[in-house]
Amino acid sequence: MDSGEQVQQRARPRRVTAAMVAARAGVSVATVSLVANGKTAGRVSEDNISRVQEAIAELGYVVDGIGSSLAKGVSSIVILVAPDISNPFFAKVIGGVREALGPQYQLLLSVTDSGEFPKADDVRKLMSLRPAGLLVDAPNAGFLADLSIAGPLVLLDAPGLESAAPAVNLDVAQGARALAAHLADAGHREAAYVDSVTGTETFAVRRAAFLAEAASRGITVSPERIISTTIDVGAAAHAFAEAWPDWQRAGVSAVACATDTHAYGVLQEARVAGIRIPEELAVAGFDDLPYSATSNPGLTSVHLPATALGQKAGEQLRRLMEGKSLGSGGVTLETSLVVRGSTSAAAT
Repeated sequence: MDSGEQVQQRARPRRVTAAMVAARAGVSVATVSLVANGKTAGRVSEDNISRVQEAIAELGYVVDGIGSSLAKGVSSIVILVAPDISNPFFAKVIGGVREALGPQYQLLLSVTDSGEFPKADDVRKLMSLRPAGLLVDAPNAGFLADLSIAGPLVLLDAPGLESAAPAVNLDVAQGARALAAHLADAGHREAAYVDSVTGTETFAVRRAAFLAEAASRGITVSPERIISTTIDVGAAAHAFAEAWPDWQRAGVSAVACATDTHAYGVLQEARVAGIRIPEELAVAGFDDLPYSATSNPGLTSVHLPATALGQKAGEQLRRLMEGKSLGSGGVTLETSLVVRGSTSAAAT
């Protein structure tokens, strides 16, 4: 070994172990493990917790996640599978999940291209990380059937799939009905609908509830006035540009969209085409994203409580991961319609 290699070896820092932390704090290795993994309640005194935390900070100790997962059979990782991580809605969902899980768990996101849902095979590969639990947002029945995994699992925004796993749902049907009622009360009688191509259950429920309520209130939405695009502003704008000439001839005065992102595309193309909003065309969306309150005009949208969705799902999953039972019946969060300047009475 030459002198350069000797210097390099001497310079390489040693990995800090739990035993080193225990020696510094004057406690057992078991106590260090309890503190490092957040399992001190009723088991470690406040004085010992403080001493261990000081030793961890001084030495720069990091829990060996791989070794821990091998010993326990699971890791501290929680995987969140979502169809559109780029959507600001999911930033709030993620924040809610992280708040519920706390520092004991690390959240890993399964990311796909915008608007595309992860494949079950891709998620199964992630299971090699031995996650403590799995969260799946807005799944479809086929994905869950293909997934077929054991372990703690909670679904988010999965109407009609509650029999597959514990679920925290949004009452998207109620929101869709409220939107249709609002447009009917404003005098609209000919409307169109811009849907998502993802094929997830939540979008199917939104569309079905809107169309049923619209029909019951005298609004016509014929099949040729229902178009589908990816959840992308540009894609929605392009689809609307192609459909608008026919819709205009049919007297369409309102367009409802499955997401605010779709609605932004409609608004963008409407400006290009010189269509006055809301005087010539009312536009509404779903999600109530932050931009919807600041767009010009402000976008009428169905508010979905994204943070609460993440919190409730995280709480449910944490109980399952800790071996606790869940109460009977699922959790359904209310939605509400936020009316802004993009909708108004139909032109006469």
